[in-house]
Amino acid sequence: MMNSPFKGMAEVLGSPQTLNRLSKAKSRYRPEIDGLRAFAIIAVIINHFNKDLLPSGYLGVDIFFVISGYVITSSLSGRESNNFGDFLSGFYERRIKRLVPALVVFVLVTSVLICLFNPDPGTALKTGTTSLFGLSNLYLFKQSTDYFAQSTELNPFTHTWSLGVEEQFYLLFPFLIWFSGFGRQAQNGARNLFLWIGALSVASLTGFIYLYQTNQPAAYFLMPPRFWEMAAGCLVFIGFQKRAKIEQALEKAPPLMVVAVMVGVMFLPIHSAVPATIAIVVLSSVLIACLKNETAAFTIFTQKKVVYIGKISYSLYLWHWGVLSISRWSTGIHLWIAPFQVVLILLLAMASYRWVETPFRSSSHRFSRTKTMQLGIGLAFLAAVITYNTKQIVYQLPYVGRYWSNHKYLVDTWWLKGGNHVDSCHAEGAFGSTLIKKCLDDDGKYQQEVGAYLIGDSHARNYLMAIKHAVAPRKVKYLTMGRHCAYLPSSLIPSDIEKRSNCTAYNKQVNTFLMSRTSRGNIIFVGQALFNKYRHTNRMTHEYIDYVGQLAQKVRGKGVNVILLDGTSPPEIEPVLCVEAPWRPFVDPQCILTKEYVHSRYAKFDSIAQESSTKNFHYAPLREYLCVLKYCGQRTKSGLPIWHDKGHITEEVSWELGIPLRQKLQELHVLPSSL
Repeated sequence: MMNSPFKGMAEVLGSPQTLNRLSKAKSRYRPEIDGLRAFAIIAVIINHFNKDLLPSGYLGVDIFFVISGYVITSSLSGRESNNFGDFLSGFYERRIKRLVPALVVFVLVTSVLICLFNPDPGTALKTGTTSLFGLSNLYLFKQSTDYFAQSTELNPFTHTWSLGVEEQFYLLFPFLIWFSGFGRQAQNGARNLFLWIGALSVASLTGFIYLYQTNQPAAYFLMPPRFWEMAAGCLVFIGFQKRAKIEQALEKAPPLMVVAVMVGVMFLPIHSAVPATIAIVVLSSVLIACLKNETAAFTIFTQKKVVYIGKISYSLYLWHWGVLSISRWSTGIHLWIAPFQVVLILLLAMASYRWVETPFRSSSHRFSRTKTMQLGIGLAFLAAVITYNTKQIVYQLPYVGRYWSNHKYLVDTWWLKGGNHVDSCHAEGAFGSTLIKKCLDDDGKYQQEVGAYLIGDSHARNYLMAIKHAVAPRKVKYLTMGRHCAYLPSSLIPSDIEKRSNCTAYNKQVNTFLMSRTSRGNIIFVGQALFNKYRHTNRMTHEYIDYVGQLAQKVRGKGVNVILLDGTSPPEIEPVLCVEAPWRPFVDPQCILTKEYVHSRYAKFDSIAQESSTKNFHYAPLREYLCVLKYCGQRTKSGLPIWHDKGHITEEVSWELGIPLRQKLQELHVLPSSL
């Protein structure tokens, strides 16, 4: 009969007495683990200060996951409990005392600060509210958040996603510990737990690799694809520390070399996230096993100051992102101010550790476990109510409310009022046939009064007021799409856009309507986003322009003109960060682009569009009128604020563009000069 591969482990772990003895020996406090925490948090902070300094320094969070799995398993090993209820209540009592107090203080203070600098803090406050219950990762996933985008850096609670992942792991892990027998010191408990955790880890890692290619937010923010990282720490404790052969083999690995390789992995570019994450988890596991006394790495990691940084790493993690995020809203992050920001982060973390974390964790007040959990949950609920309503509270302050009331264009836009979508003919959901009738047709009631139609995406909708101004007193009908759907040939519609927007149907039915219902003198305007840092550049091609040209050919015999619009060219920064404010001493260079640079962005598209012009197909670029002299910034020549966000212009500016658009249409003989 074939021997079980776990026979050797079973011999070592076979008796409860042996298990208890080894567990107690191995679960003693290891200062080098705090040193590893210090290494992880320093890497994270460097990356969050400036991604160019350590591109994959964010992997420090993954080191924390491994450490968490190791420490939790260690703390539960050999712990005596009367029954499962006693085991579970003790576990959650310790987690609440460890996590909740510091998190509550951080969320409450930061909620007030973000409301001082952000006129529309709704997303941030909701993230903070959900973080109090370990759900911010689910909220960020629902928002399809890109962790590496600028908007993420401006949310002071984005980093709490990792706390959500850990807390959701804690919901599952105690059950695995207890029912495997490990928590009850059963004879085969360690082997059962190893097998269960190992199987789940394989499934989790497979899901992580798959999802990172197909649904990156899911791979990043959800607990199941992250389970394997914390499980790695658990496996380290069970396998590496309690089976002598494995431990002896890993002890031969030079710890400093392992640390050096980990640092090297952190210099990998972001697009190497999957292999980098796997590498850092494996290396962290090896380092925990081989970081032994009398090695140089052990000496470094157990230095008093290094260990202290590890001890305050939880508070450091909370406050560093909050300070950096608020700094991005206010002073910015610059070389001259970075030392002050580092000192502030340290002081806040030290204060949190001394006066919030430590007192609650080692409180002399002896509440029952039930009472402690009730108080913790009650405190979280109270903080959540306050956080959710912080904006209403803070905006009652005379200066704050008055200041941001002068910048309403940053909050109430042509598509949002009070946070609600208000433009029904700019469809943010999937396209449906009823939209044609509602937005373009109106049963033909006003068809004789229509002068123009507008189709495309939200960047076409940018120019609606300009078109209304240009063709007045004739009416303008429009139906534009959101979520990256636009007037495109099917070959340029990615599958993810088609799935959520039904974009192909939009194009077909709009084409059918325009060819059947337009009449002599009508003008069809077509526009969409053309320049984007991450996508859409494939639209600046002959394929897209020819597609619009085909529409022009089909309606030429009816005496209908088709006007191709350009896209806007905003500075790649949130406009609220460019508002002149007393707390912002310097204008961010990103707030302004040169006219020459803007022209270079569109040079290829301009050339193709001009070459493709025919008798009834013309190109009318408007972006140049958003520039003043040699620069394209935040305001027009008349002083109007241009940008709602990083791509959409205000209604007032769009109306102002109606004058040059009318002049252009008259030059093209599309409009009579007397109109």
